[in-house]
Amino acid sequence: MALIELEDVKRVYSLGETEVRALDGVTLDIEHGEFVAIMGASGSGKSTMMNIIGCLDRPSSGHYRLDGQEVSQKSRADLARIRNRSLGFVFQSFNLLSRTSALENVELPLLYAGVKSGAERSRRASDALTRMGLGERLDHVPNQLSGGQQQRVAIARALVNKPPVLLADEPTGALDSRTTIEVMKILSGLASEGITVVMVTHELEVAAWARRVVTMKDGRVISDVRQTPSPHEET
Repeated sequence: MALIELEDVKRVYSLGETEVRALDGVTLDIEHGEFVAIMGASGSGKSTMMNIIGCLDRPSSGHYRLDGQEVSQKSRADLARIRNRSLGFVFQSFNLLSRTSALENVELPLLYAGVKSGAERSRRASDALTRMGLGERLDHVPNQLSGGQQQRVAIARALVNKPPVLLADEPTGALDSRTTIEVMKILSGLASEGITVVMVTHELEVAAWARRVVTMKDGRVISDVRQTPSPHEET
């Protein structure tokens, strides 16, 4: 059984008298531990599909199952619980709290998950940041960190609850080429450890790290290609 199952998913928006089919019958399975890149031009539906996979939006019709559980019509409270326990999110803009230390930023999902012990939250957040190579930056606030370091804090925050799925929306869009390689090595390594990574990107060089590339156009999947990730050397 696939971890992520989309079956004939449609998402329709009404803009006045105009009907916009952001997704137009998408069927897609993603297995445990896959590293999938989703590509497509602006308006292709890739962000809408990411929002549905991430339980930030619901399909207008069709089915979305996460680890065998139908989530399409769950309540907002249930979707919030699923997001907190099963999904980690990484964004282009990092979305860190600007006046809050790296450690405190990473502790937040644990607080939302109901981990009451401050010592336990601190230990788990510290472990996650150390794993990202930021063990000596725990007390730094975002403006004291480079872009790459901020993205690593964001990845640590996404992983601190140990979700099976990591969703990355243009995770390298604000990074230079060298830092992009650093971040992609981390995401590739996480997939090798069994975490399912689903990444939206418009960059072919970034998609080359994935094991599978899904291309969208006009709300539909037009290509689904498995590939051997290209070797990358830091220069």
